[in-house]
Amino acid sequence: MPPPTAFISATPVLASLDIQRSVEFFATRLRFTVLHAEQGVYGIVGQGGVHVHFWACADRRIAEATSCRLRVTGIAELYAQCREHGIVHPRAALADTPWGSREFAILDPDGNLVTFHEEP
Repeated sequence: MPPPTAFISATPVLASLDIQRSVEFFATRLRFTVLHAEQGVYGIVGQGGVHVHFWACADRRIAEATSCRLRVTGIAELYAQCREHGIVHPRAALADTPWGSREFAILDPDGNLVTFHEEP
């Protein structure tokens, strides 16, 4: 009998109106490494065990309706870094949630909502 299925990780794939701009935003503002950037096609950034992929999209409304959550440690430091860059979502400052996490969110240049959360 085969072993039970185990989910190992998830990789968000976000809509991007400009692949180069998307990967540069994550690289310069969030210290990700650019792993692939093919303008008009696809992009990938990574940091530690987290990768974020970008697919080329011509409709900003799609990106503005998209979001992802990235689990982190050291959220206070990341929040300070994002505040310095002026990218914290105006209605998503660092806060403790009723479900027990600590989190905040940013909007990338295309309008994707990226929420960072730290678990106790």
